[in-house]
Amino acid sequence: MLLSLVRQRHLPATDNPPWADIWQIQDEITAAVNSLGFSLWDLHYDYPSFSFHLELNEHLPDEVLTYFCSQMPLPTDYDGEGSHGSAFTLYP
Repeated sequence: MLLSLVRQRHLPATDNPPWADIWQIQDEITAAVNSLGFSLWDLHYDYPSFSFHLELNEHLPDEVLTYFCSQMPLPTDYDGEGSHGSAFTLYP
């Protein structure tokens, strides 16, 4: 059953329940964002798209976006500007 959930959610195969892996990855993302001197407005896992949605508290200038994406622990796409700051999608 767990392996089936891992395949459906595209999460790493571990003995942990699927939500424990999500929490661990969210902690890694939060640590990466904080280490760059930024803060999160929103970070959640989106089951239908098998990805994490991240929105910062601030709007990043264009020249910082590529650097920010390259420092994330997962492949990251810039989604534009959200209501509170720059928005990104991260793919496990």
